[in-house]
Amino acid sequence: MENLDHLRRALMWEPRGHADMYGGWIGPPTEAGSDLSVLFLHNDGFSTMCGHGIIALCKVLIDTGIVAADTNPSTLRIDTPAGTVLTSSTLEAGCVVQTRFQNVPSFAAALDQTVLVEGLGEVTYDLAFGGAYYAVVDGAPLGLDMSDVTRLTSAGRAIKRQIGNTTSIDHPDQADLGFLYGVIFTREGKDPSIHSRNVCVFADGEVDRSPTGTGVSARLAVLYARGGIGVDEQIVIESIVGSRFTGRIVEVLDGDPVRVIPEVGGSAHLIGRSELWIDPGDQLGEGFLVR
Repeated sequence: MENLDHLRRALMWEPRGHADMYGGWIGPPTEAGSDLSVLFLHNDGFSTMCGHGIIALCKVLIDTGIVAADTNPSTLRIDTPAGTVLTSSTLEAGCVVQTRFQNVPSFAAALDQTVLVEGLGEVTYDLAFGGAYYAVVDGAPLGLDMSDVTRLTSAGRAIKRQIGNTTSIDHPDQADLGFLYGVIFTREGKDPSIHSRNVCVFADGEVDRSPTGTGVSARLAVLYARGGIGVDEQIVIESIVGSRFTGRIVEVLDGDPVRVIPEVGGSAHLIGRSELWIDPGDQLGEGFLVR
């Protein structure tokens, strides 16, 4: 934030990116035994952890040869601000077709909380941590259509703002993780094979096109706390565009709060390689947003 934020803005904002752009900087490992580190970035700053970013990163690293895949599945230990993530990528013809990752310990911080939000009334939510803190909200009582991005964004911003104004969030181990990152709206699945659907509104009104890996982790923690899922029971969660992540709990850790180790699985695809320039004479060269 102090030294490289102009590069974050240049990469994420227009004219190179857009208000919903997401990215990651690869760096050397920060923990013994890890392979590398990653710092995720978005329209409003930097992220403590990102599940869909981890899945995409493994695809890039292995398919482009940045990291040698000596085994199948190929495993990596990746350091993030929230902790170390363990990944396992399945290969076909030398290319990644699916990645699963064991996320950082996740937990339900508070269930059945309420907040009064202008224009929405009383909103019930669960507060959970899955690498970042989320307010998990059932979209049905609010009459939210999971395809109405404009209304979802507005509602997500309003709920996040009001919780931030009225609720103190403190991570039990790392003080810098103690903030609300986003709001996850949920609805029932469209068919029996889908547990539910997610739409995550995070950062400054950014909308996740994936089912949200850290969000799935947070939801697994909530479901476990409510007795709705057990260890090694896999569910499928669908995104706003129809893509799907699997999620299961691989371990439960004793303590207060009780934490779970979630495993999230999904796929990613390469879409191109770019070389971006910043002209020192360009007054808009370090990025801008029109919304």
